[in-house]
Amino acid sequence: MKILAIGAHPDDIEAGCSGSLAKYARNGHEIYLLIMTEGSMGGDGAIRKEEQMKSVEILKPRELIWGGYKDTLLAPNMNRMVHEIEVVLKKINPDFIFVHYEDDTHQDHRSLSKATISATRYVRNVLFYEGPTTQNFSPAVFVDIRETLDAKIAMLMAHYSQVQRTNIEGVSITDIVRSTAVFRGIQGRVQFAEAFVPLRLFINI
Repeated sequence: MKILAIGAHPDDIEAGCSGSLAKYARNGHEIYLLIMTEGSMGGDGAIRKEEQMKSVEILKPRELIWGGYKDTLLAPNMNRMVHEIEVVLKKINPDFIFVHYEDDTHQDHRSLSKATISATRYVRNVLFYEGPTTQNFSPAVFVDIRETLDAKIAMLMAHYSQVQRTNIEGVSITDIVRSTAVFRGIQGRVQFAEAFVPLRLFINI
């Protein structure tokens, strides 16, 4: 299968669904990443892009695509963004898509989610992932990431300039992600899990 994960900034995909992506990759599926900005409002853009490249060395996706948008300014480009996501979809023809959940306190995450909903209106499987700024997330789909949690943490650690940027004293991004994996694992009745809200999910029988 072909799996496309879409994120607004470097490290968004890692926080949201990289455990599942690593599991897909280990099972021989093709992974593609679309990252819309370099995240320059959260640090030096060149450094963040370099960090993203270190992260993909761990995941080894088939392709990493940069959107070329300005950090925090996705909203004014909604129509253009829908079109450009559609172009990527036609090129890859993915079987599954992962993207931010729409209810989020970061404006880029909200805008990208809305644009993806429009762009994927003819795509079968679309799942929303959560991040540290997601709100009101009630998942119905769970993936056991016990075997890939260490890889997820390693990918996040590759974004070394962001690890401590949580605005919570004494709590790192890896602390948040590990705690979330435990909590979602409890909900899913496993040790560690990633959780998703489906826009559409087809089960093959």
